[in-house]
Amino acid sequence: MNLFMKTIAKIGGLFLLTVLFSFTIVSEHNWTRLGSKKVSFGLDKDVIAVGRQDGKFTKLKFVVTGAPVNMRKVTVHYANGTNQVLPMKFTFSRNSKSRTIDLAGNKRIIQKITMWYDTKNRARQRATVSVFGKH
Repeated sequence: MNLFMKTIAKIGGLFLLTVLFSFTIVSEHNWTRLGSKKVSFGLDKDVIAVGRQDGKFTKLKFVVTGAPVNMRKVTVHYANGTNQVLPMKFTFSRNSKSRTIDLAGNKRIIQKITMWYDTKNRARQRATVSVFGKH
């Protein structure tokens, strides 16, 4: 097998593991995937748009694959105009997940989720951060 085929096989295997890992989180606990971001290398901010069509949520969970992520701050923006800053100063190791985070108030419609993070790692790999919600 040549080098190109070995590389394709490795990439396919990593993709399959990522999909299976994410599917397990959703199927085992009835979580809904709200979105994912392939995060940039270094200090940055990303926004995951959610919206009314996804429904109302009471809990969130974050899943990180591919590389470690130092989560600095997360703000949940609700459809009624209010915001909730989550206590997320946490370093996620590669292929890890957060604890279950209870959202303030009753079931809430999430407009978007803003994440501030850094991904400094020696391998310069990019992580994927996925956010799941529970109705």
